[in-house]
Amino acid sequence: MASSSRPAPTKSPKSPKSPLTPPGGPWYGPRVVVNKVILIGNLGKDPEVRFTPNGKALAKFSVATSEKWTDQQGQKQERTEWHNVVVWGKQAESCGQYLSKGRQVFVEGSIRSRSYDDKDGNKKYITEIVARDVRFLGGGGGGGASRGAQDSSVSAPPGEDVGPPDDDIPF
Repeated sequence: MASSSRPAPTKSPKSPKSPLTPPGGPWYGPRVVVNKVILIGNLGKDPEVRFTPNGKALAKFSVATSEKWTDQQGQKQERTEWHNVVVWGKQAESCGQYLSKGRQVFVEGSIRSRSYDDKDGNKKYITEIVARDVRFLGGGGGGGASRGAQDSSVSAPPGEDVGPPDDDIPF
């Protein structure tokens, strides 16, 4: 029996292991994913609180953040961004009780996008901040400061799911 003239398989060169080399090797890039939002702004209107058929509270409100700068012509400029915020569970109830239009708030959460069909059957898309931590800061209008404690916070308890429940969103 004649021997094969195929060359022996060679091993591909391995990159040196270092503490900075991500799992899977350096050619795959980092495998870190982060979806985190931190906002400090003012409420555009009083929170709207509803309850799912299972009794879980859901609060929605908008937060305005503004930035100011001077343009190249020396003119003062300002841009305001509006953010839709969704809060679930007990912290939603607290937001409904203590927050009001104009109140300054700190929100930490993640960005979620979803679509729905409006009453005319048109597909609509919305991007929201699903809050994990809401802190009521001092200041703001609408009597919010008199309705609750200054600089208080409402956070989701460890392990509590802050995302939407399995049943339908009531609005």
